[in-house]
Amino acid sequence: MSTQKKPIRKAVFPVAGLGTRFLPATKAMPKEMLTVVDRPVIQHVVDEARAAGIEHFIFVTGRNKGVIEDHFDSQYELEHTLETRGKAKELAQLLRELPGAGQTSFTRQQKPLGLGHAVWCAREIVGNEPFALLLPDMLHHGVKACLAEMIEAYHEFGGNHIAVSPVPEDQTHQYGIVGVKDAKAKVSALTAMVEKPPRGTAPSNLHITGRYILQPEIFGLLSAQEKGAGGEIQLTDSMVKLWADIKQPFHTVRFDGQIYDCGSKIGFLAANVAYALARPDLGPELKVELQKLL
Repeated sequence: MSTQKKPIRKAVFPVAGLGTRFLPATKAMPKEMLTVVDRPVIQHVVDEARAAGIEHFIFVTGRNKGVIEDHFDSQYELEHTLETRGKAKELAQLLRELPGAGQTSFTRQQKPLGLGHAVWCAREIVGNEPFALLLPDMLHHGVKACLAEMIEAYHEFGGNHIAVSPVPEDQTHQYGIVGVKDAKAKVSALTAMVEKPPRGTAPSNLHITGRYILQPEIFGLLSAQEKGAGGEIQLTDSMVKLWADIKQPFHTVRFDGQIYDCGSKIGFLAANVAYALARPDLGPELKVELQKLL
């Protein structure tokens, strides 16, 4: 078993999905580059990881995703134009948010075989150390960044951590669901984990929200390439084995903010409204416009 409290330095972002629910917008542009207010969805998630102290950002990409790599690279022509036009504020922001040399890595998931397969594709870059996994579709909007809360819990308990949040009881069959020792606690030991349980069989109403801290032994389990729900290689199946068979500790960390599923049109639109309303430079004026519409 790996050392349980090695620092979390690396984060994996699976960005190989096709984004078919947003066609034709995603015909030539990755869904992760759709903007929530004035930042691409993937930028919001990378910001969350950076705020939690992540040093190395690993993107698992697919075909037609080169613009994501370009987004996190220096753009000399743009920077030079901003400088010559005296747009110091805009230039400073770009440079401030630019990852340093060697802080980004990109690897390909050649076939859409599921989330578990996407994570496995990052195994050589992650190496033998614990890592964070953030699903870019899921924006976590709260007072404190979700991953930062998880890393605090990791420093206390070690092992593996999963962010969770409640959903209505009649929707539990749509999600990965966990059972916990103490449903009221911010951090709790895991007691059950199941991917999309049949109606009426869920161990709780706490769903997995797309933020994880995982130990590197997960890669050995994923290497079996076993297919689960939906005929895909499910991450949940290997997490269950890591917890139940290998006996590694798992804790859940309840996120108390709002979660927006930007893989759906309603979630994406709601995220744009929520993030804009939270900004002092946009919120008051937007509220007036929304009242006109409603």
